[in-house]
Amino acid sequence: MNGAAFFLVVNFVVALSFSVVFVVVAMRSHSRTAAIWLGVGFGVASLSAICELFVAYAGPTRFWALCAFATVLCGMAMLTIGIAQMYGRSIPLPIASLYVLASVMLAYLIYELPRGTPMQALLYQGPFALVVLVGAMTVMLARQRTTLDLFLGILLTITSAHFVGKAGLAVWVGSGATAKDYVYTDYALISQSLTAVLIVTVGLTLLAKLVLEILAVHRTESEVDSLSGLANRRGFERQIHEALRQCRRGQHAIIITDLDHFKRINDTYGHHTGDQVIRIFAEALRSKAPQGSVVGRLGGEEFAVFLPQTSVQEARRLAQTFRLATMSLQGLPPALCVTASFGVAAVSSADDLDMAYRQADVALYRAKGAGRNRVELATSVGQSVAAPC
Repeated sequence: MNGAAFFLVVNFVVALSFSVVFVVVAMRSHSRTAAIWLGVGFGVASLSAICELFVAYAGPTRFWALCAFATVLCGMAMLTIGIAQMYGRSIPLPIASLYVLASVMLAYLIYELPRGTPMQALLYQGPFALVVLVGAMTVMLARQRTTLDLFLGILLTITSAHFVGKAGLAVWVGSGATAKDYVYTDYALISQSLTAVLIVTVGLTLLAKLVLEILAVHRTESEVDSLSGLANRRGFERQIHEALRQCRRGQHAIIITDLDHFKRINDTYGHHTGDQVIRIFAEALRSKAPQGSVVGRLGGEEFAVFLPQTSVQEARRLAQTFRLATMSLQGLPPALCVTASFGVAAVSSADDLDMAYRQADVALYRAKGAGRNRVELATSVGQSVAAPC
């Protein structure tokens, strides 16, 4: 086995391994369909190495040469479809199928052309370059691109250009007088070694994007309260620290609120109604909270709202808005009147966050002790008292 044949075997094993990994990742990924397309694409493309070995060591030569061309192109088309789906775009399957079929027919028609001529080399490598370029353009034109997306787009562009470079290389060093001679040429050794590098690089980059997506989804799910749809305590605190990093200066405020007599609601109307109250109250907080604020459910019937670049007086007025909205929640039993108590405290920095929590909590319990359905400040600014339901 010469060097080119060795790389053919290596490329087959590597591509097949990526195929299996992508199918496994598809079971956990929200981009499941895209991951399956990628897995099947690598699997189909891996078959080209087997076809190339049959060209060199078996026959019929033309049949296996066309199979090698078709499997690579079909696999790349599947990869491009998968990439498009990862970025929220769609490549119609009939168009992709027609492109592959037309390209295979072109490969059949140019099979008898002298190998290593500019026309034969460009017509042979052109379909590969175009299909990968479509994938590169899909990534580069995405609305929101991370550094990884940019790297993937550049990598796919390089991969597309490398096929054009291979056409020039075939003209320069020669790709063999016949398809059967290909595996014994220096061109084959260079071509297959470059292919090995690109398979690994592109495969790992695509895999990294899917894995990062899975991790992001898991982090989001672990930071979201399933009943209310708001951030749970972990997610709430992480978002506060992130907001404070972006707004280091200025006044900030935190509101902690607790539904009044929630146990009585559960005991009187049942836990199903209690859950409804949690959901509807959470939506009221979310809809009334200003843009840029952080709303979370800390546990049970206790909620919190962090307000960046907001004074305690502004936070107090907003808490009053929340309190009034609570008294008119829709979608609950007519006889049920829901109220909530609120504690408001200033937040100067991330270092003072724990202190602000405690101050707001103390203010909340003061509101509870003063009759509930009230807003209390953690300072001596004053308080607002509301009439009972």
